[in-house]
Order: sequence, then structure tokens, then C-alpha cells
Amino acid sequence: MDAAGYATLNRQSGLMREMAVVANNIANASTTGFRREGVVFSEYIAALDNDPSLSMAHASGRHVDLGQATISQTGGSYDFAIQGEGFFLIETPDGERLTRAGSFTPSAEGELVTPDGYRLLDGGGAPIFVPPDARAVALARDGTFSANGQPIAQLGLWQPTDPLGLRHQSGTLFAADGVEPVEQGVILQGMLEDSNVEPVSEITRMITVQRAYELGQKFLDAEDERVRGVIQTLGR
Repeated sequence: MDAAGYATLNRQSGLMREMAVVANNIANASTTGFRREGVVFSEYIAALDNDPSLSMAHASGRHVDLGQATISQTGGSYDFAIQGEGFFLIETPDGERLTRAGSFTPSAEGELVTPDGYRLLDGGGAPIFVPPDARAVALARDGTFSANGQPIAQLGLWQPTDPLGLRHQSGTLFAADGVEPVEQGVILQGMLEDSNVEPVSEITRMITVQRAYELGQKFLDAEDERVRGVIQTLGR
């Protein structure tokens, strides 16, 4: 295969990765707290023996869109939405994770947990306990969480120490090499933040990627026919 074929094949591989990311965005358009992702293409220079270097597109990076999404009112006492910057800090078997999905519920032990059973951590990195006799729970805009009129915890907002080090793990969970407190964000009770995916934009993007892939495939097919023709001509 010549240089043009290698470059096109490498581009096709990147477009397939982008298509998978777009499809995942569309599938999570209604997932609470989901963050839209994009693929980052970079130039890759390959050195060839006794030939000029070959420039190819390399789709190895992902960009997480941290833009604010619409906030919907639910009325749930343990539904929290973040307005502004920051993430909730969650304790998982694989370590601490960040999320914008704020749907929690008290566990049998009285700890606030996610639907997957992961514990919500407060501003000091400790689990949050809700008293068994708690009837009325309230959350102030500064994160003070109260039960029966008595403060029981201080919810904190966190962000990655290195914004570029935020890595999507699965669903609405993100990993970071380090986290630090955020003071600008506001936590709202009885509300949830929607996904920040715009379905129409993502479908348009999917069509664009699909057409680009089809053009690349047509080029590869034409190149294959050309090579076959040359081989047949020389073989006569």
C-alpha cells in the first residue's frame, strides 16, 4: 500500500472512533449529569525509510464538554444539581471519582449513595450520614446539609487539579489524578442537571462523519481497482 493509502486508512480509523463517541453522546442525551465528548485529531508524522516523511491524522485524544446543562426540578429531597463549576466526589471500589449526576438516596446504613451504591463524600472527603429519624432534610446554597433543622454535613464541590487530566471512566463518572475544592459553584436541592448533549447537533455531526468515512472508503476502493488493473496489465 502506498503513502496515500496508509494516510486514508489511518483517517478512516479515526473517523470510526469519532463515530463511536458521537453514538455514545446520542445514547446518553437523556442521562442525568452526562457530559458530551468529542474526539481530538492531531497530526502524526511517520518517518519512512529512504522516502519523505508521511503526515497522518491521529485521533487519540478526547475532549470533555463541561458546559452547563439545563436544570430540571424534581422535588426530591436527595436530588442535587450543580449550577456553575465543580463536581460531586464519589467513593467507588476503583477510587474516588467525580460526577455531575446528583441523584442520591440513603442506604440501609444511612449513608447517601448513588443509584450504583457509591458513597457521596462531603467537603472533607468523608461519607455523609443521614439520621434514621430524619423527617425534613434541607440543603442551603452553600452546601450545608441539615436534618430536622440541625446541620449534619457540608457538601463540597470539587474539580480536577489539572483540567486536562479529567478522564471519562464510564457513564457519568470521571477520574482525575488529583482534586481540589471549588468555591464558585452552587448546589440546588430538589433539582437535577440534565445531559449537556444537543441531539440535533450530534445527529448532524454523525451525518458529517459518516459522509467523510464514505468518501475515504470510495478512495480506497478506487485505489484497490487501480492496483488490480496495474497487476493485470503487467501480468499479460
